[in-house]
Amino acid sequence: MDEPGGISRGSLLEDPRLDDQRIIEFDVRTDEMLVNMGPQHPSTHGVLRLVLRTDGEIVSEVEPHIGYLHRCAEKIGENLTHRQWIPYTDRMDYLAAMNMNLGWALAVEKLMRHRVSERARHLRVLIAELGRISSHLVGMGAYGLDLGTFSPFLYAFREREKILDLFEEACGARLTYSYITVGGLTADLPPGWLLKCEQFLDQFEPVIQEYHALLTTNAIFVKRTAGIGVLPREMAIDYGCSGPVLRGSGVDQDMRRDGESIYTAMYDGYAFEVAVMKNGHYPRDHAYPPVPSDAVLGDCWHRFFVRMLEVVQSMDLVRQAIDRYSACKEPLGEPLKLTEKMPAGDAYLETECPKGQMGFYVVSDGTAIPWRARARSSSFSNLSVLSELCRGCLIADVPAIVGSLDIVMGEIDR
Repeated sequence: MDEPGGISRGSLLEDPRLDDQRIIEFDVRTDEMLVNMGPQHPSTHGVLRLVLRTDGEIVSEVEPHIGYLHRCAEKIGENLTHRQWIPYTDRMDYLAAMNMNLGWALAVEKLMRHRVSERARHLRVLIAELGRISSHLVGMGAYGLDLGTFSPFLYAFREREKILDLFEEACGARLTYSYITVGGLTADLPPGWLLKCEQFLDQFEPVIQEYHALLTTNAIFVKRTAGIGVLPREMAIDYGCSGPVLRGSGVDQDMRRDGESIYTAMYDGYAFEVAVMKNGHYPRDHAYPPVPSDAVLGDCWHRFFVRMLEVVQSMDLVRQAIDRYSACKEPLGEPLKLTEKMPAGDAYLETECPKGQMGFYVVSDGTAIPWRARARSSSFSNLSVLSELCRGCLIADVPAIVGSLDIVMGEIDR
């Protein structure tokens, strides 16, 4: 309500028309509220429900609620043969289905002590790294949407469609592939595929700079991500975080280099540097933009930028795989039979998927059908740290923090 003369109540009154100057003080009180974000909210990256406890605009607590997408995939895996379960792994991280196929195939091959041919090994590297690029493109484009910009999403999906075109030529599918399977791959590459892949890489490499202009160095994007959601190194380790979330906090760990021998052997002879942020340092063999002055190691910006580094790294690995695959003259080999029996025992193996370390556990009683099939989801562990990251932040920062974790609900609710 206005005072006579148009002077607003609640402001500092220093009007010369008044004989005395008065200060009217506010007694501001806020009420604690519980706000539901999701499970249909676009910024929750799937059917995830977040219960926010807020004091005004400040978030005091975030509690994730999962289970809306649960499809009992692990129980289904105990009623199918090891190869028949491959399509169900596609639907875990459906944005990186090739990498899901690879993880389960390697776990079963570890139990069976089976080694694929050299040709199949190089083809697996080629396909898995293309899948990593495709997944990070979705993560980068969707992150732009979370923060209110639409253009990066269109740019990212333009390039991702070209990768899906290559996958479609190789296996006939664009989302759920079942291409990498137990014992190798379902088929060899069609004629002319490698040339198309090289043409894509040549065209894609200069496009990376467009992404840096759209997001990495964009003043608004930097303001929304730099110094927000800081995840200290020790906390990342304590919560079992992995992948870009862990490396964005400065932890130098990558299963392609540090994992079990059956997985690291797949990358024998390949030269690559783990993309990890260490106080603003990152590989300098490409034209990368500088780290913003207000960015803090472990914040949203660093987690995003690790993925940008991995896109360039994966492009180099794909080029190496093309050369080695082309030089390999031995046959690709045949996948194991659908009803091939597994020896009695158990095996667990973690692979470096785009979201982080994805582990598969298989227990066999000597038949072709697993007695137990379990998956350790990287997104599940990364999501668990959300409550710590959001404590004391603004409501508007919650989508930025969730998006920086790049979770996918398919592998959380498996």
